[in-house]
Amino acid sequence: MKVFAVIPAAGKGIRSGFAAPKQYLKIFGKELLFYTLQVFQTNDLVNEIIVAADPIYFKLLQKLKEKYKISKLELLVEGGKERQDSVYNALQILNAKENDIIVVHDAARPLLSQKTLTESILCAKKNGNAIVCLKAKDTLIKQRDNKVKYIKRDEVHLVQTPQVFRYKDLLSAMQSARTDKFIGTDESILINRLGKKINIVEGSLINFKVTTGNDIELLKSLLKVKLA
Repeated sequence: MKVFAVIPAAGKGIRSGFAAPKQYLKIFGKELLFYTLQVFQTNDLVNEIIVAADPIYFKLLQKLKEKYKISKLELLVEGGKERQDSVYNALQILNAKENDIIVVHDAARPLLSQKTLTESILCAKKNGNAIVCLKAKDTLIKQRDNKVKYIKRDEVHLVQTPQVFRYKDLLSAMQSARTDKFIGTDESILINRLGKKINIVEGSLINFKVTTGNDIELLKSLLKVKLA
């Protein structure tokens, strides 16, 4: 049973406020995406990495592979309009068997821990899938028509990545969504549409998605501590 890591990296990163997509911004002399790829390169359970990106960045990605010795980066594929399209494009060119494991992880979550990655892969191998989530800690409210409704926080999880699935299940979920012209915000929504139980692995506040300029400053602060 092989483990493939799929990294959707075709986003434009508009909300970051920078001219270049945030995954290619240099943090302490290295592209943000490098830190993400390094997590998967150093994990013993991961066999191959595939990045879905805008083709204009293929040469840069090849340079990153060679410069930082990301030997597991086997394939580059053109990303799609939606994240869902990028992941689907990756699934189409993987040489994967039905029960192989697909790990989908945001390019802009560079502080994923080895512990969380390993736990999610092992959970998926045992139970068929796993998604990394944070339990809600704050008071939660839902507002509609100027009316506020309180939500039980013990029933709420904040979904992160990685999200891990068997190849056959994720491909089937993707194909079903394409047939129905359904666009989900993540892969777990598509798997849930098939009626499959979703298994949760505890995430971390450190495993945040870099989205804005403030997130980049936070990332720099945390990397200073990590690299010290």
